[in-house]
Amino acid sequence: MLIANKRASHTDYPNELKTILSVESAEQSRQWLKNWKLLSSSATPLWDLPDAAARLGVARLSIKDESVRSPLGSFKALGAPIALVRLILRLWPEHDLDPKGLIEGRYKAMLTNLVVISATDGNHGKALAAAAQTIGCNCVVVLHANVSAEREQAIAAYGAQIIRVRGNYDGSVEEAARLAKENGWHVVSDTSYEGYEAIPRDVMQGYGAIAAEIVEQSESHADESAFTHVFLQGGVGGLAAGVASYLWQIHGPKRPRFVVVEPRQADCLYQSALEGRAAKATGSVDSVMAGLACGEASPLAWKILERCIDDFMTIGDEDAIRAMGRLAAGTGADIPLVIGESGAAGYAGVEVVMRDSQLAHTIGLNGQSRVLVISTEGATAPSVYSECVGETADSVLARQAQWLEATIR
Repeated sequence: MLIANKRASHTDYPNELKTILSVESAEQSRQWLKNWKLLSSSATPLWDLPDAAARLGVARLSIKDESVRSPLGSFKALGAPIALVRLILRLWPEHDLDPKGLIEGRYKAMLTNLVVISATDGNHGKALAAAAQTIGCNCVVVLHANVSAEREQAIAAYGAQIIRVRGNYDGSVEEAARLAKENGWHVVSDTSYEGYEAIPRDVMQGYGAIAAEIVEQSESHADESAFTHVFLQGGVGGLAAGVASYLWQIHGPKRPRFVVVEPRQADCLYQSALEGRAAKATGSVDSVMAGLACGEASPLAWKILERCIDDFMTIGDEDAIRAMGRLAAGTGADIPLVIGESGAAGYAGVEVVMRDSQLAHTIGLNGQSRVLVISTEGATAPSVYSECVGETADSVLARQAQWLEATIR
């Protein structure tokens, strides 16, 4: 399903939205992130997929590969450390703490009694646990019933205390908030709710680093974006808001057309577009796209999305799995890529649209279109990846290495 957003604006980026997300704050966060040992010092690749573009009938199809950003395996490595650093700066303003020193772990002695907590579907919790371990505070992560034991073990490996609850993601968010209030802990969540906006804003600012690299790598400039269409994953809306707001501020009225993609059974942003406010999903929320299996949109993210996302669409789990396989296979001209279930959603959205000529016409996707998608994660749950693709991530990476060697020649 796809719905056009009548509230979308193609004007200059509004000043009132700069108080939420801005290029300036995103760039500051980007500079701080350069000091974290768990992040690559170089930009993640922006790959062109010419064979896929020709098959789908578009002029260009590019994919930003966030799977190699960090050993953590996903884009969430950009949000959690920034939110944690900014939280500590607000808690101890009189100490004149150095953000670089915080992210390098030079204040561990003063932070031993600080406890942060968050609910997660996997990737945000792992990133927060890793950031807390580096910075020197304690971390508690609340997992709901649908989070796999494999993801739990990956989070616990970074020293987090794990608490399990019944139900879905939204139930784990409520439990994290309850435990924080009861124990005097600090919630570091990537979704906002009433009275809780500062930290989700900080998380989204971290995601601006992705957009900044895209602008640099694609040689975009204010007068013209390298891309006509950008497909972005849904979830609670944080990634889409972080990336779209940056590109909107850079390109103004000439910004790309933004399309948000989410699971059919976790359609909270699609429903938000229908209702004109941050809304809840209508489905079961349980999806193979675990990172996008969110039942309620972030109200803060929605303030951005309602003004700039042109279209909201939903896809089935089978669409994501099919996309994972295509990306893993590669071709003579297209590099084989290890893309996880949620990471493949944007690419899957393009596939779904181009299979339906009416949908393609609706959003102006045609032979002149230059399309960008973002792979938000690699094989963060290796067994799930193998089951979906039919081979291991290591097997795909071996084929990728052969492709790169042949291409360099």
